[in-house]
Amino acid sequence: MQLLNSSVGRKIIMAVTGLLLISFVVIHLLGNSSVFLGANGINAYAKHLHDLGPLVWVFRLIMLTLFALHIWFGVQLTLENSAAKPIGYAQKKRLRTTFAAETMIVSGVAILAFVIYHLLHFTVQVTNPEISAGHLPLDAMNRPDVFTMVVLSFQKAFIALVYAVAMLFLLFHVSHGFQSFFQTLGLNSKKSLPVIGKISKGLALVLFVGYLSIPVLIFVGLVKI
Repeated sequence: MQLLNSSVGRKIIMAVTGLLLISFVVIHLLGNSSVFLGANGINAYAKHLHDLGPLVWVFRLIMLTLFALHIWFGVQLTLENSAAKPIGYAQKKRLRTTFAAETMIVSGVAILAFVIYHLLHFTVQVTNPEISAGHLPLDAMNRPDVFTMVVLSFQKAFIALVYAVAMLFLLFHVSHGFQSFFQTLGLNSKKSLPVIGKISKGLALVLFVGYLSIPVLIFVGLVKI
């Protein structure tokens, strides 16, 4: 409880939950990339997850808990920092900060809104029921046709645009968030800070390109049914 009552403790929780969430985002991208293997690839992947039964929901609850903690303490720290800043500056100065760092709360809220939409879209399948896997015919191997659901979804300009914009916010959030983990835990130094910064930006760019490639390649017709 003392950890929760101090700003340092809350920053540590933010850092650890953030790293775990980034790890999940990396793994999730690897799984989603199976769409490039065609219907058999992503449908087999989805079937494998479904066969795990309750373990999948336990994992989802753990990730949602981590996400909730990250958001809760992120909002708390943002409000505390805002209250601690003196007002009335004639000129705002940037000292070793970036656009991504200054807009973490904005990108965080945008990602939260996207996660809710994403769950309603592909997990609960209520935003576009006419093309959800539960309403489509089963594939040739009697599996829910996730491939067709994904392709039909990203053939729609609005859905593809929502995902593209969300990935831009993810780019900003991860590019600062990953290096913040090392700073918060004191794992960096003056010498290693630039290296960690480049790794953080590189990781964010890889995730951005990887996730964005799915809706873009489907929308332009390079991946199709």
